[in-house]
Amino acid sequence: MGSPEPEGLRYAGRVGTGFTDLMLAHLASLLAPLHVGASPFIDDTVLGAAAARRAQFVRPELVAEVEFVEWTSDGVMRAPSFKGLRNDKPADAVVPEGQGPEALFDRVEPGKDGSLSVLTDGRRLKLTNWDKVLYPQTGFTKGDLIAYYAQVAPVLLPHIRGRLLTLKRYPNGVEEQYFYEKNSPKHRPDWVTTARMGGIDYTTVSERATLVWLGNLADIELHTSLALSGELERPTMLVFDLDPGAPAGLVECCEVALVIRGLFGQLGLETVVKTSGSKGMQVYLPLGLQGGPEYRVAKTFAKQVAELLEQRIPELVVSRQTKQLRGGKVLVDWSQNDPVKTTVNVYSVRAMDRPTVSTPLDWEEVAECRRTGDPELITFEAGEVLDRVRERGDLFAPAVALSQSLPSL
Repeated sequence: MGSPEPEGLRYAGRVGTGFTDLMLAHLASLLAPLHVGASPFIDDTVLGAAAARRAQFVRPELVAEVEFVEWTSDGVMRAPSFKGLRNDKPADAVVPEGQGPEALFDRVEPGKDGSLSVLTDGRRLKLTNWDKVLYPQTGFTKGDLIAYYAQVAPVLLPHIRGRLLTLKRYPNGVEEQYFYEKNSPKHRPDWVTTARMGGIDYTTVSERATLVWLGNLADIELHTSLALSGELERPTMLVFDLDPGAPAGLVECCEVALVIRGLFGQLGLETVVKTSGSKGMQVYLPLGLQGGPEYRVAKTFAKQVAELLEQRIPELVVSRQTKQLRGGKVLVDWSQNDPVKTTVNVYSVRAMDRPTVSTPLDWEEVAECRRTGDPELITFEAGEVLDRVRERGDLFAPAVALSQSLPSL
């Protein structure tokens, strides 16, 4: 059992076999000094009333090895058996199964300098500072970041592959200085692909190993172009970047997003939506991976839509960047439809107080957020996004699957 998560420990089951009388006596002597009075679990009901009354709780400082058949849908071990105590790592180094380096990569070899040499999908990488904390308020580490990008790769890659990438790196964590990096780092592995525009060799992502490499650079945020490197003047989708001005927030963005959806729905066109992972969200009109009209056409169209929205709901929408106009309203930023600009990519982690993610939503979730006024309903951290992908697949798939034409306004 690892150290407590910020919100408390999660119950993972009771181990009833694998103990000898001698081991039970030994465990009793080790656990007695660690006794605490209150339950540390988020939800005691999973213990059952009788078990909760009999249970004695201790500080989670010992590490046990437990063999079990599988995880249940509730995150509880099925048929667990105690194998012994572990003294090769501290409790606070234990991570959920599937997130440690041994579970993520084909081969892991520790280096004398504390680094890890890993083999992933035939690519060799040196990973450094796995346990370095990038998010001080939650304890989220660089290893957690790498693990997230490695696991989310199957749904992320279709949306990032072949797009010009601007790195946003936080080498000392989200509370310290960061820097943007457009030119691909010169020390990149020779298998990392690039594309040239305007005298700059941008990094492009073509495989999972590149995402792992980026995570090792503490490139927390992934900002990409709307066009593919083969057709740099033809975006594959149109974006409406919704940026609220206080006191407006994510709930107001939901209202504007639903209006945009309705507008295109009347024209027989489908839109997709995601949170920014920060305070806003983005609505996209997919145009097809073959590329839509040139940027100059797409940008003019997006501006017309933003201005139309401002005319229809002036109390809520503004289409101009002027700060004095934005208080309590949502800026529908049409200017992102430009070859020199990038937008945060879907499934990108954001450098906030906690590791929130730019998360694809279904429109029912957007409507529910607007109805309840609760932005936390559509605010997700990295681990929650992985759970959503396992349960619901890629909600953003239409962004690459659909081919649509711009209508006339």
